[in-house]
Amino acid sequence: MGTRRIGLAVSDELGWTAQGLETLERSNTRQDLAKLAQIAGGLSVNRLLIGNPMNMKGHEASQSARVKEFGDRLAERTGLPVVYWDERWTSVEAERALREGGRRKRAQRTGEVDRLAAVILLDSYLSWLAWQQEGGEQG
Repeated sequence: MGTRRIGLAVSDELGWTAQGLETLERSNTRQDLAKLAQIAGGLSVNRLLIGNPMNMKGHEASQSARVKEFGDRLAERTGLPVVYWDERWTSVEAERALREGGRRKRAQRTGEVDRLAAVILLDSYLSWLAWQQEGGEQG
């Protein structure tokens, strides 16, 4: 969750794929929460996945508290459970993928990075869920 934009993605009903949605340009917290609640309601979302900023050692970064406060308010607003998921490297992977796809100028990628990072985050979570359903790590 950025300070200027929030990348959005949604999964299909079976939880197999992640598709990017329009990137939300932030205005203020109240309007951001209202818009996200509207989007979630319109898509019949059953849980919210929010990227948790982590440092390279795997500990929560200084922004984690701000993200969790926003997530708590969003959960209260929507009545949906919130899952926080490690977002390390998602923006870096998104930048690389867009560069390799021919988007050379950063200005061309603004907003696209956030959307693709959201897709990468959701895809990681969906893969973990599938792994859990298959029995997870075997002894």
